[in-house]
Amino acid sequence: MRPQPISPKPGQESVWDYPRPPRLEDVNSRIIILFNDVRIADTFRAKRVLETSHPPVYYIRRDDIRKGVLMPVSGSSFCEWKGEATYYDVEVNKKRAARAAWSYLAPTNGFSGLQGYVAFYAHLMDACFVDGEQAQPQPGNVYGGWITQNIVGPFKGIPGSWGW
Repeated sequence: MRPQPISPKPGQESVWDYPRPPRLEDVNSRIIILFNDVRIADTFRAKRVLETSHPPVYYIRRDDIRKGVLMPVSGSSFCEWKGEATYYDVEVNKKRAARAAWSYLAPTNGFSGLQGYVAFYAHLMDACFVDGEQAQPQPGNVYGGWITQNIVGPFKGIPGSWGW
């Protein structure tokens, strides 16, 4: 059973209006990520992936991520749209978040714009900001979407809902 989408108000987006397959787009917003009281990313050059029922996943240019915080780890996952994901622990001043970030080293043609970009799980960071607003993590801690006031759901990832 498909959930009942929340009607967006002016200035809001409904995740149920996002496409499938997903779409990649540039972001003009300022994106900041904090971990262990350190700003590990700060950029106006992010990208986001929009997919039906998911809040946006933000991808940060590797150049805009603090050097030395990403620690490659073994294992990978596969997305039918983007390809094979590589994972990273995030470490700052001896505090480590396991498998807290991922990237597509060789993304599919439709998502080649993600090459050189890294996404972060908001629930594993101290805080993630979009234009000064602290984003909330997508429910369920499985997906990497960031929820802000201008995004309405309901969102895929709520445990026990919609068979997901």
